[in-house]
Amino acid sequence: MTEETLSKGERTREVIMNAAHEIFLEKGFHAASMRQIAKGAGVALGGIYNHFESKEDIFSAVILAHHPYKQILPLALSADGDDVETFVHNTGRALVDELKNHPDFVKLVFIEIVEFSGKHMAELFQEIYPQVLPLLERFQSGKVRTIPPMMLMRVFLGTFIAYYLTDASFGETVMPNMQEEAMGHFVDIFLNGVLVKE
Repeated sequence: MTEETLSKGERTREVIMNAAHEIFLEKGFHAASMRQIAKGAGVALGGIYNHFESKEDIFSAVILAHHPYKQILPLALSADGDDVETFVHNTGRALVDELKNHPDFVKLVFIEIVEFSGKHMAELFQEIYPQVLPLLERFQSGKVRTIPPMMLMRVFLGTFIAYYLTDASFGETVMPNMQEEAMGHFVDIFLNGVLVKE
């Protein structure tokens, strides 16, 4: 929706979420207060409750609004690759590049894990999973072992989120000469594992 098509209530809700997003990133969830969110949004404290039931309700909405899957999925689904190897490489690269564009989301996920033990991720998953199914179908179009779709998605995301995190943490420092080859190694390990096949 554009700014012009949003109702006054929707615009207020968006302003509250934007203010909360900044405050959550700065302070975490528990240290952020509804009063700070109201002040940041320029609304009365009581006015927030016309749009959200609680601070946790706001946090859940913020995670969903800032999840990069809306950008990643179209990129992944349109990734070039007539074979699984090329497709995985291009899709992994799209995922990592988009995460680099959204470091705030990674911080929100850490807040979610540390302060909530991941309890909001199930709600997020319900929103995302149906839209991921076409991507899983592309994975399984090649000579891929029979793996439950949920597990395939989890391993793929885990592999390339780990790539992003380790690259952001110490990629250039620890492996300065391997940056160009790193994605290829991750793709190879994702597709073939680490054991030598006899």
